[in-house]
Amino acid sequence: MALPAQDECTVPAVVLTDLDRQPLEQSLDGMQTLLDRHERVIVVHSAAAPAAVHRRLHTVRSLLESDRIALFRPELPPLGIAVLARQLRQLAFCGTDPGVLASAGRLFTHYVHCGAVLNSVIRLDRVPVGLKAHAKSWMPSSRFGVLAHPTPQVVLLGPDATLTGPEYGSWMLVAKGKLESDWVGTTLAPAWNMLGLREVALPAESVAWWGTGKLVEFCTYLHNPLILQQLVTSARRSACHWCGIDVIGDLCVFCSTTVPAHDQPVSAGHTSSE
Repeated sequence: MALPAQDECTVPAVVLTDLDRQPLEQSLDGMQTLLDRHERVIVVHSAAAPAAVHRRLHTVRSLLESDRIALFRPELPPLGIAVLARQLRQLAFCGTDPGVLASAGRLFTHYVHCGAVLNSVIRLDRVPVGLKAHAKSWMPSSRFGVLAHPTPQVVLLGPDATLTGPEYGSWMLVAKGKLESDWVGTTLAPAWNMLGLREVALPAESVAWWGTGKLVEFCTYLHNPLILQQLVTSARRSACHWCGIDVIGDLCVFCSTTVPAHDQPVSAGHTSSE
C-alpha cells in the first residue's frame, strides 16, 4: 500500500503492520506515538483487508478518544488506494491543512481509473459480472479486461476489446501478479493515450479484492503535484462546526460530522428585503 516516493517532495509513509495479530496495547502505543509526533494522523486502508484490521483501527481510535485520527477507506481496488495514499503524501509536503488533506482523498478518487486483467471472474464479487463472462471463465485461455472504477466494465479480451478510459492526461501504474499478459502496456495504455507508464509491486490485498492471483492490476492517476494542488485550491472549503478544521466537501473525515451546506434554499413564501 505504500508506493515508492515519486520525488523528493513525497513524504514517507508509516506502514501499520500486523494490526490484526499484535496485542491491542501495541497498537495503542504505536498510534499514540504517531499522534505525539504529528498533529494528526490519516490512516488509508483497503476494504479488502481482513475485518479484524478494520475493527482494530476503530477500537484504537475509540479508546484513544481522539478526533485527530482520520480513517479513510475508499471503495477502490488496492492499487488505486495506494495511488491515493501517495498523492496525499505529496500534498502533505506542501503544508496542506490536515482537514483539507484528509478530505482531498475523496476528491482525487474522481480522477483515477482502476482495473485489472484477470484469467477468471468466477470469484469477482466487487464488479457486476454477466452470465456469459462467468461461462467464459471456465475456458483456460480466457482473459478479461475489468474496469472497477469509475464505471464498472467487463470485456472478454480480443482484437476489438476496449475499456472506457480517462479524458484527461494521466499516467498509469501496472502491478503484475501471476498472469502472463502484456495487454495493459501494449494495447490499453496506447488506446488511453497515457503520458507514461510505471510498474510497481502488486499490493498484498489485490488477490483478495480481485478474487484471483492470476491478474495484472492497473490504475491511472494525475502525475503532476501542481495539478493536485490546483484541484485542492479550487475546491470549496467549509469549516467543520464540531472540530473547527477546514475540509473539502460535506463530511469531516476526522470527526465524521456532516458539514452544513453553505447555500440554504429559500423557504416557500419567504422574501428577502435588502
